[in-house]
Amino acid sequence: MNETKRVEKGDSPPVLATEAIHKSFRAGSVAVPVLTGASVVFREGLCYTIQGVSGSGKTTLLHILAGLEAPDSGRVLYRGQDISRFSRKRLAGWRAKAIGLVFQAYHLLPELSALENVNLPALLLGERDAKPGWTLLEAVGMAHRCHHRPWELSGGEQQRVAIARALRNDPEILIADEPTGNLDEKTGGEVIELLLDLQRSRGKTLVMATHDVRLARKGDRQLVLTGGKLEPAAWPRAPAEPQEAQEPEAFSGRSENSSLLRPPGSEMKL
Repeated sequence: MNETKRVEKGDSPPVLATEAIHKSFRAGSVAVPVLTGASVVFREGLCYTIQGVSGSGKTTLLHILAGLEAPDSGRVLYRGQDISRFSRKRLAGWRAKAIGLVFQAYHLLPELSALENVNLPALLLGERDAKPGWTLLEAVGMAHRCHHRPWELSGGEQQRVAIARALRNDPEILIADEPTGNLDEKTGGEVIELLLDLQRSRGKTLVMATHDVRLARKGDRQLVLTGGKLEPAAWPRAPAEPQEAQEPEAFSGRSENSSLLRPPGSEMKL
């Protein structure tokens, strides 16, 4: 990707933003903080990587972004709209249409074929056309395995099917949680290149969590989750990368409608 394209994409509209997200979990009578003011903007068509050690809160943050968990305080804004104000039905519908999820453990239904698994998100919205699922299986190199059950597929093949499923409803945003965590290095590398190729060619916003610095370097914007906050990555430039990825921008506090939403001290300082 050349620098000109990076600048053009950097000017794209924000599609998702977090505003001073806090989240704690109970350990007996003690509240253990996981997120302590995570704020960032995610723009259209860019890949954001979030690197952090196990237990740093990456999965919790992704769940909050997708509306699967609610923060203790702070907000998630989708095109300027606070998703916490959505009704349960509207939130589920938004997630089904706007968000594509890729998990470490694949989460394919064992009784369904690869094609049926890919088409399941559309079926839940009342669409019965199987052709888009077939097209997506072709795109991930799995059309020849369309009638196989998950237990008949390798880990890499299952993750390819899971990526196709995530794209089935043509979401604006892909959220991937350790997508190579269950794969060997070679297979994981192939899956990541496939995911990035599909993200770029289809103009999706990708938010991907990983503990692997080598994988995190592949993002257009590279973040580290540490101490419950998101910071721009500061590791040395990889020898194979001629250009550094641009730093992520702080959440400006403005919605799509330009209304001021800036809480004191909520922004990531770069």
